[in-house]
Amino acid sequence: MKRDAIVPAVTDSPLSNLAHFGFLTLPNFSMIAFTSAVEVLRMANYIGRTQHYRWSIITPDGEPAHASNGITVKPTVTLDEAGMPDVLIVCAGWRVADYVDDRVIEVLQRAHKAGIPLGGICTGPYALLAAKLLDGYRCTLHWEDMSPVNKRFPHVRFADEIFVIDRDRMTCTGGTAPLDLMLNLVGMRFGHAHAAQVSEQFIVDRIRGSRDFQHIPVDARVGFSRAELVEVVRLMEANIEEPLSLEEFARLVRLSQRQLQRMFKKFLSVSPTNYYLTLRLRRARELLRNTDASISHVTSICGFHSPCHFSKAYRAQYGYPPSVERTLPE
Repeated sequence: MKRDAIVPAVTDSPLSNLAHFGFLTLPNFSMIAFTSAVEVLRMANYIGRTQHYRWSIITPDGEPAHASNGITVKPTVTLDEAGMPDVLIVCAGWRVADYVDDRVIEVLQRAHKAGIPLGGICTGPYALLAAKLLDGYRCTLHWEDMSPVNKRFPHVRFADEIFVIDRDRMTCTGGTAPLDLMLNLVGMRFGHAHAAQVSEQFIVDRIRGSRDFQHIPVDARVGFSRAELVEVVRLMEANIEEPLSLEEFARLVRLSQRQLQRMFKKFLSVSPTNYYLTLRLRRARELLRNTDASISHVTSICGFHSPCHFSKAYRAQYGYPPSVERTLPE
């Protein structure tokens, strides 16, 4: 049976009793990210047969913003018309930097001064970064925008997880990841069972948690100009069960082993051997957390010669043996 990654109900977080969600929509916002978030709230009300949650769609001037697919969502209101929500989440998408103007910053600063928790989904965290409201926090955002902003905000700790909850801040990547974030918030308030019932309505077989990583394509990390490096990483990803040797990788991309070593060190800050091992261990972790596969089976399909070798590598990577993985809370 697959394990839900959801956190248990908690009462000591500033995000554990949210009822009124404000969604600050910017032009070109991602419709799938926005609806993934809102629909969890709607379904939680349906499952609970009461209005646990309500939401307001906010813009600086109260006029609807067009999503990236050209659709607008109504009704929209200003922050004053909405009344201060329990949390304000920025929903953005393409060309987010073009739309984070003084009016957006002013709305966020007002909410911050009122002590309201803040969040962002898809590229929405960029607005919080620009307003200097994520300094000292961990945060994440869609992988396409991670690299351009990483060096611009040195006081922020960027993470590869699909969402990050850090005190009174929540940041989330795009696509359907906001669904997982909101399911976790439902779980924090009402417990695992209620969140699981909501996820079942969406035919979601596993609620991802804060330890799940977004997959960042290697060409986004290093650029398409390093075609040999991209090709080697793709070969690694395709050969988990029967790992190839460094000599084989070098031959397939027509480079020397030394050239390959230098390229990995320069662009990924790691040796090819360690990068490959990390890929295999990450795959093993996914299998341990999301399936009933035995440790011996995971050992085999992730290319390890023996359970002892696998356990030693797993402990070195994560700080505990694979036998502990399924017992850990999210």
